[in-house]
Amino acid sequence: MKIYEYMGKELFAKYGIPVPKGRVARTPEEAGQITAEIGDAVIKSQILSGKRGKAGGIKFTASPHEARKFAAELLGSEIRGFKVDAVLVEEKLKIDKEYYLAITIDRGAKCPVVLASVQGGMDIEEVPEEHIVKYHVDYSIGMMPFKTKYITSKLKLPAEEAAQVQEILVKLYKMFVELDAELVEINPLVVSAGKIIAADAKVIIDDDALFRQKDLPYVEEKTESEKKAHELGLAFVELEGNIGVMANGAGITMATLDTLQYFGGSAANFLDAGGGASEEATAKALELVLAKNPKAIIINIFGGITRCDDVANAFASVKKKRGIPVPVVIRLVGTNQEKGREILREVGIEAYDTMHEAAQKAVELAAANQ
Repeated sequence: MKIYEYMGKELFAKYGIPVPKGRVARTPEEAGQITAEIGDAVIKSQILSGKRGKAGGIKFTASPHEARKFAAELLGSEIRGFKVDAVLVEEKLKIDKEYYLAITIDRGAKCPVVLASVQGGMDIEEVPEEHIVKYHVDYSIGMMPFKTKYITSKLKLPAEEAAQVQEILVKLYKMFVELDAELVEINPLVVSAGKIIAADAKVIIDDDALFRQKDLPYVEEKTESEKKAHELGLAFVELEGNIGVMANGAGITMATLDTLQYFGGSAANFLDAGGGASEEATAKALELVLAKNPKAIIINIFGGITRCDDVANAFASVKKKRGIPVPVVIRLVGTNQEKGREILREVGIEAYDTMHEAAQKAVELAAANQ
């Protein structure tokens, strides 16, 4: 379970990890009041997704009036598929340096691992391997002082900064263990006027341990589209690519995503439409895919219990009645496949034999439709 940044920072403060002054606001008036109290401020939309700054979800201001204006713009808006119900208003820090610090689970080593870098402020995947310090922690021993000193020595931190980071490491590990976390991440961990402060917070709690975490609020992680799909009984996850994906099974859907990536494409979503091939079910599934504004759509059907002609009839009916504004590629194989393909030809769609052919064509069409 992911929790919001402001919740993560409240937990950091509880464990003694320094965080910026500020608090959450749910109305423009609250945002203005908090800004009046703290001065120069940053207003951060609270969503369960990264890269919100690039999406316009973070604003800077020193004016309560402007803070109210920015909060009014953000609250109720949708950023990266998530509705903004709250903003975090906190002091604007003068940042001298940015570090990265996290603790997660190394499933291969079957123990926690500390990840640290002097290159903070970017996704850890983007940091060169040689600039990342990794240190595995033995559960039976925990985060001992000599381990924190080793980590800061590998980072080559100045003495005053090293002492502060060592203290934060002990507290962060304590929080990680006590809250049954899968991830606690501070990115960036900033140096501001000589003090080390957690400028951001990302915390993920193990779903299977929530029964032990009675004091933590339950946070619904689904986007609006994901909630709608859940109500329809469909497995749907929003992704960040530009090719809509619909298939009839979790395994075949995952394989479709991998094949798109192999050919240089990227999926806009994961949609396992299951075995429902009625016109209405197909229409609702396509609406979810189209809501992501893809540049192309790939539909991958392996007909077993689901008959290919039923799928083709449903899709042809939707195309005739509602129209589909982007190119569509279909791979249709299995029970009654020839009959299904004939139905699709009548509405101008040629079905493919293999997933590789269909995926490659979908990538080409998406690139041409940019």
